[in-house]
Amino acid sequence: MRVLVTGGAGFIGSHVVEALAERGHDPVVFDLREDPGSDVRDSGAVVRALAGVEAVCHQAAMVGLSTRFADAPAYVSHNDLGTAVLLAAMEQAGVGRLVLAGSMVVYGEGRYLCPAHGVVRPGPREVAALEDGRFEPPCPECGTELSPGLVGEDAPADPRNVYAATKLAQEQLSASWARATGGSAVSLRYHNVYGPGMPRDTPYAGVASFFRSALERGEPPRVFEDGGQRRDFVHVRDVAGANVAALEADPVAGRLRVYNAGSGEPHTIGEMAGVLASAYGGPDPVVTGEFRLGDVRHITADSSRLREELGWRPQVEYEAGVKEFAASPLRGG
Repeated sequence: MRVLVTGGAGFIGSHVVEALAERGHDPVVFDLREDPGSDVRDSGAVVRALAGVEAVCHQAAMVGLSTRFADAPAYVSHNDLGTAVLLAAMEQAGVGRLVLAGSMVVYGEGRYLCPAHGVVRPGPREVAALEDGRFEPPCPECGTELSPGLVGEDAPADPRNVYAATKLAQEQLSASWARATGGSAVSLRYHNVYGPGMPRDTPYAGVASFFRSALERGEPPRVFEDGGQRRDFVHVRDVAGANVAALEADPVAGRLRVYNAGSGEPHTIGEMAGVLASAYGGPDPVVTGEFRLGDVRHITADSSRLREELGWRPQVEYEAGVKEFAASPLRGG
């Protein structure tokens, strides 16, 4: 299958390209890093790139939690306008298969259980509570402590920042495209992807990259809050494998299918920092108590749908993956 991979020179995209080639497919890289004319917002460039293509793996995006709201136009332009242009070009070119790089950020907070009220959806955490070191979101009904669990794809969307809002809009655009054209669309909601080739020293990278960049500079990883935030760290090769599985699955015409792409094993951010620092050879992490508005406390995946429907399984064990990451070079941001 000839597959156009937007963002194919990036962190995740480059691994997707490699995985597709290993499976005998013909990946075509479309990425601003390699060619300034490869911009998904340029309709003419996208139409030309789609010649002879049977499917699109859409990885290109402006990623991460921005440090300021002034970045909102850039996020919307790259992520949502870019996706709309791509989808319109796919209709024009007669390309009817899409795999989208989605994100777990669309959920907001993860799944929580209150002993008195069952499954609840806590709202955004209050600044006063965060400043006081009270990081766990309370039950919105009774204020009691909650137990975090795994979030499934049917959980309501609740994006808490600009990036999250644009990722949800990408899915909605893809669903509209599928209904209008009879195309097949899959969104893989990535959890915390890490591994070789992560960008260094950029405010838009993931937390694993922050920690690894600090270690490379000889500085201790700075862990926000108390380090107890739960995440699902999934290796980039496993995410690439999920993309291949989605492309090779039987297409479902006229709809968007959503899958969590995570390891299914929750780990705390503090734990990730400690394992990574130990594998790198120090220095040890520092827990700062600082926080970022827009961050959520716990978000971990139930990826059983991806396993059951597409036959995908993560292959990289957590500690082995982190040790590999500690020894792997980072790329320039």
